[in-house]
Amino acid sequence: MFFSRRATQAEYFDLPDRSHKELVEGYDSLAKVNRMLVFAEPFQRYLPRYFGHDQCANLSFLDVGAGDGLLGRVLSQWAREKHGWNWEFTNLDICAAALKLNPDGNNVVGSALDIPFPDQSFDIVVASQVTHHFSDDDVVRHLSEAWRVARRGIYFSDLHRGPLLYLLIRLLFIVRRFPRHFEADGILSVKRGFRLGELREFARRAGIPNANIQLYFGTRVLIYARK
Repeated sequence: MFFSRRATQAEYFDLPDRSHKELVEGYDSLAKVNRMLVFAEPFQRYLPRYFGHDQCANLSFLDVGAGDGLLGRVLSQWAREKHGWNWEFTNLDICAAALKLNPDGNNVVGSALDIPFPDQSFDIVVASQVTHHFSDDDVVRHLSEAWRVARRGIYFSDLHRGPLLYLLIRLLFIVRRFPRHFEADGILSVKRGFRLGELREFARRAGIPNANIQLYFGTRVLIYARK
């Protein structure tokens, strides 16, 4: 079955010539699915534990492949309201139109493969369900660049390529209907996801020492490391 190796087919969502209507529709659908699948929970649950609660009062983040900036908005609000912490996010994305959907954010147009910031510019670099959009070689570059601009470390969450998430997404699209191309992308995203061993090898090639690779409730893979 397709779980044995990553799919290489590009997702519709990655096409550069989508209309504004499609872009808005896509991010609206993505936000609904992300909230249903509690996409921010791996960051809320483990990031403060890993980097230390006593070190989380004031942090600068770079969200790589931020899109419309939903992750930064959710996490900064959670940190402020639950803990009184000040988490400041810079949103980096190659798609300027996507960043414009977040007019109040600190947005920068740029590539995750060539991050336009000097070394150690941010405390922590994060990415949520972005890494699977890249080819294997570009995943290595993506991780290497994130590690370069991080002062304290990186924390990424992505999709686990396996039957549990595949069936969960299939069931979700039966219960809740979305645009056809979005549903096709959702299934393809799982096929482009990762196994733990693959991420360990990518982290090694990216020069990230002692990277932690973890399966999260059978549906996500986490990669995080401290400097």
